Amino acid sequence: MCGLAGIWAQGGDQATIARAMADAIAHRGPDDSGVWADPDTGVALSHRRLAILDLSSAGHQPMRSPCGRYVLVFNGEIYNHGDLRRDLGGDWRGTSDTETLVHAIARWGLAAALERATGMFALALWDRATRRLSLARDRMGEKPLYYGWSDGRLVFASELKALRKVPRFANPVDPGALARYLRHNCVPAPWSIFTGVFKVAPATIVTIDSSGRAAAPATPPECDMPTPDGIKVSRYWSLDRVIARGTDDLSPVAAVDRLEAELRTVVARQMVADTPYGAFLSGGVDSSTVVALMAQASSRPIRTFTIGFGDLAYDEAPHARAVAAHLGTDHHELHVTADEVLRVIPDLPAIYDEPFADSSQLPTVLLSRMTRASVTVALSGDGGDELFCGYNRYLVSRSMWDTLSRLPQPLRHAAARAIRALPPSRWDAIGRVGPRAVPMLGAKLAKIAGMIGSALGPADIHRTSSEEWLDGIPLRAAIPRGDDPWPVLRATPEEQMMQRDLTRYLPDDILTKVDRASMSASLEVRVPMLDHRVVELAWATPLSLKKRDGHGKWLLRQVLYRHVPRALIERPKAGFAVPVGAWLRGDLRDWAEELLSPASLSDDGVLDPAPIRARWAQHVAGTHDWTASLWGILMYRAWATARG
Repeated sequence: MCGLAGIWAQGGDQATIARAMADAIAHRGPDDSGVWADPDTGVALSHRRLAILDLSSAGHQPMRSPCGRYVLVFNGEIYNHGDLRRDLGGDWRGTSDTETLVHAIARWGLAAALERATGMFALALWDRATRRLSLARDRMGEKPLYYGWSDGRLVFASELKALRKVPRFANPVDPGALARYLRHNCVPAPWSIFTGVFKVAPATIVTIDSSGRAAAPATPPECDMPTPDGIKVSRYWSLDRVIARGTDDLSPVAAVDRLEAELRTVVARQMVADTPYGAFLSGGVDSSTVVALMAQASSRPIRTFTIGFGDLAYDEAPHARAVAAHLGTDHHELHVTADEVLRVIPDLPAIYDEPFADSSQLPTVLLSRMTRASVTVALSGDGGDELFCGYNRYLVSRSMWDTLSRLPQPLRHAAARAIRALPPSRWDAIGRVGPRAVPMLGAKLAKIAGMIGSALGPADIHRTSSEEWLDGIPLRAAIPRGDDPWPVLRATPEEQMMQRDLTRYLPDDILTKVDRASMSASLEVRVPMLDHRVVELAWATPLSLKKRDGHGKWLLRQVLYRHVPRALIERPKAGFAVPVGAWLRGDLRDWAEELLSPASLSDDGVLDPAPIRARWAQHVAGTHDWTASLWGILMYRAWATARG
């Protein structure tokens, strides 16, 4: 895994600027660095390398094609690069997948090469013949790539901190991006927090020529839409096209066999590395499935890593330990205290580089640091929920739709008020009683109360379960919602929500969280569930084989139960969380109060203090659980304060 950066501008020492940009993201690649520049055109590409495949100098970047036409900087892994080499033939300097990819681009062209490639990546490619720059990102959005215009210069990099090393970079905060952030607790692609800077969308190629170099569009250029002269945006893979193919008619046993075979192949390929590797293990369905298949493919015990907490409602370490013991892994646990977690908070603005507020970022940073002490590569189970119908909002949607749509709206609102009548702490206490405890019951019921009061369409259910500040974004200036079109390729509400999460929540929240946390520790994380062949197989599988008897991930569970006893897995879904809501009333209260004080919010000049202070008072009093929306405000304020 690596980091890339570059600049295209007239005048000045672009090579020196590009090197400074790459050095700002040295954590993404501590093993090597390089710069290539063409003074005639003003283009400079820079790279920081984390050596995983081919540790020799033959993997050095920027890398030129054998014909000399193309110069490539690449961040990621091409898991089928051995197959591509056999198709390409010829002589090779080394064994890196970067060399394979630049040969493939020279032979087949960029789009065709990416269509053949299986992997996670972001890249910048300079075509010396046409004087065009191409920026591209993997199908599911595992690896990040920003690009934009500042002071007449085109700049691009793996992280925003590299762009801020460009002299005179002073792009202001984009109000529309800030509004989207407050709704989603992350900035969704193709926007970034800065005006004039955008994210390359997943499965997309952005090509810019000399006339586009200074185009500086006000909004993100879109695929298949009119764009400024000199800028072209195209898609080399489409989830919409995958979904439109429909589903296969398979028996349950045949479907389980097919999924297990595909996952075996994918996991084995993602275990290939010239450095030590392991896996994150929570003891849940997704990570346990990945580790089980790794164990079968390995001749030695797999190293597994888990974070444990003192609060039993959030501690999945015992479950992970039981799965690890059954699979015979070399298991590592880190039990952390609240103080250790809280000490990570000052690092978050620098790690995430733009406002980001999924509170599970805290344990993810700690888990990444612990894992990197032993290995350089870790596999994770992310993606299973979105592909195989795992989130609670998918599970309640159909029954809620069928039942509540028949009730008059006043009755629905009364039911919502009844749920909210008890404070979240009381619901949490109730959830801990009995043989089948429900972790974080108060927060879950708060979301259900929001769903009950909605209009009960799939978009409404999804919005009330996943967005914040539904009663009005707390900004002084009114900003339009800017909603994206709702998916309609599949008729069921569950599949519409799954598609939405695969294209929004997964890349913008989950994968961003994991990438920044892991790369801040120079750890490469691979995600087998997001191999595009697994994604395509999942969408070719009928919903009835994913959701059965009120439970999600049925198909994936059947694969897992061939390797791990059901009794070790079956329990209510908890998620990878820490008790931030309680800490905001306790250990974090002084820190939060400083950032949320009337004076601090007023000085910010953008936020509307009144609704924020109202929620803060309700949260501290324990009458409401506003953890997610307040965490979003706090992470924005921490980021803005760190910028100065």
